[in-house]
Amino acid sequence: MLDVVRWVGAAFLAGYGLLALRRALRPRALDAGGTARPSTLAATLLTALALTWLNLHVYPDTVVPLGSIAQSQPGQLTWFAVGAATGSVLWFSALGRGDALLRPLFARRAAWCVRDAGMAVVRLTLAVSLMLGD
Repeated sequence: MLDVVRWVGAAFLAGYGLLALRRALRPRALDAGGTARPSTLAATLLTALALTWLNLHVYPDTVVPLGSIAQSQPGQLTWFAVGAATGSVLWFSALGRGDALLRPLFARRAAWCVRDAGMAVVRLTLAVSLMLGD
């Protein structure tokens, strides 16, 4: 079973790596077919809720490790929760601020090509690593 998961994961990463490589080599593919419409508040909130509650990675990547670590801190659960919440607020605030700071850079097509090339290298390297069993 683990071999199947490994090969499916490798194929998934390789596919996304090749898509990123194609975008890096063909930057015209980044052009939108139409004009972007501004989102409404309701649409933004629904998207945020969907990304939060429908994100399957949040449970094994966040909830389980945090819960396990919290249980190893008897008598300190309140402080652990405060620290975890503070870390989350700081992290997502930094992401939002970073987005605002990088907006002028990513207004240029060349920046997206460099980003996509980097993503292709990372994803294809991970796919090959999975295939080799490292």
